[in-house]
Amino acid sequence: MKRALLLLVVFQFLGCAELQQVVNQLPQAGGTIGNNEIALGLREALDMGIQKQVSKLTQTDGFYKNELVKIMLPQELQKVDKTLRDIGLSNLADEGLKILNRAAEDAVKEATPIFVDAVKGITFNDARNILLGSDDAATLYLTQATQSQLYDKFNPVIKQSFEKVGADQIWSNLINRYNAIPFTSSVNPDLTDYVTQEALKGVYSMIALEEKEIRTKTASRTTAILKRVFALQDHRN
Repeated sequence: MKRALLLLVVFQFLGCAELQQVVNQLPQAGGTIGNNEIALGLREALDMGIQKQVSKLTQTDGFYKNELVKIMLPQELQKVDKTLRDIGLSNLADEGLKILNRAAEDAVKEATPIFVDAVKGITFNDARNILLGSDDAATLYLTQATQSQLYDKFNPVIKQSFEKVGADQIWSNLINRYNAIPFTSSVNPDLTDYVTQEALKGVYSMIALEEKEIRTKTASRTTAILKRVFALQDHRN
């Protein structure tokens, strides 16, 4: 009754848009949490994904020794790896793989601050729907909102990383050795683009991992707002 009277009073002074904002902040069924607070909780969950999981990718072997995100050779170069190992050049093949993963580690290290800013700038107009969505709904939303921008940031860093460690020379040696083997077809993939795409997948995969932890394990909700916000989705169908 009090809620209805309050709406009647404010309706005399506010337009539809302003009134909806007021409604969003009024007590909801099952609690008094509004969409703005839900948005804050989702941002905090994504920030935790960056701090706890994505930061691991910036360390030496962050990609290379993480089976969830380790970058392997692109499909068209799988035969290069196999052939080199078959003829006793496993060390060269391993070095080639390591270079790809080192470049990704460098890219995430340089671009993480940009990624953090992107998270802070997101406005969850449909925050409640995201909260009640799948276990990676917030990460999927973030992916759609930032993937293009992050690609533009990651790509030149990976290119510079290749140049810094002499990857061009290493890969040239590797591929030339492969192309010199009789009865093989020459290959020349765009490794910079490939590693950029794989690095992005790794970043989002680690954020999704943390999001799922927070959604499914109450012990992972280490702050008051996380406990308050994600409790709403515990009884979703």
